[in-house]
Amino acid sequence: MNKITLRQTLIPLITIAIICFLWFGPIRISYIENIIISILIIIANYIEYKGKPFSALGFQREKFTLKNILVVAPLVALGLFVFYVFALVPGITKLTGVPIDYSNFDELKGNLSACLIALLLVWATAGFGEEIIFRGYFMRQFVKFFGESKVSIVLNIVLLACFFGFMHGYQGITGQIVAGSVGALLALIFYLRKYDLWFIIAVHGFFDAIAIICIYFGLA
Repeated sequence: MNKITLRQTLIPLITIAIICFLWFGPIRISYIENIIISILIIIANYIEYKGKPFSALGFQREKFTLKNILVVAPLVALGLFVFYVFALVPGITKLTGVPIDYSNFDELKGNLSACLIALLLVWATAGFGEEIIFRGYFMRQFVKFFGESKVSIVLNIVLLACFFGFMHGYQGITGQIVAGSVGALLALIFYLRKYDLWFIIAVHGFFDAIAIICIYFGLA
């Protein structure tokens, strides 16, 4: 593992402190929160890596192909969604005895304009935002500090999955566990794809898009 400089230690600590303040502090910026944090991360990476912020997050130009983004990623997203609907949600619901709280999405049922806006928002805040934050930044920073041993990668995935689930508290305990499980699977895919952030953004975006379409038609 390369020697970590003072710059590479201080900048992430300051950045994570600011992120926590934006998430848990008194200022509430709702829908654009993750977008602002993503911009902050890009700026922080620009400073830390001396003008190369995107490659450090996992934006790999050579892997940004139509096949990966428009064929493979949607198929992976569909497979993940099928697993989510028919295995993950029923299994976790049976374990907790409490259904997922989808009430935040009630206004999307049969509401085309609201669904179109939601599709734009999930791609911006969840697809890009959450993946830049959780996989591109948090996961990559963890690897930078603790390496890529099997133990390190397992801890990386598990700890960030727990935090990812915690951040979905509005869906209740079942929703948090399910979201954490999905987050772990996304992290595993990210790792197996050699930290290809474009791909995992597409998978997350298509997964959420499928979910919104199902909500629109009253299937969720």
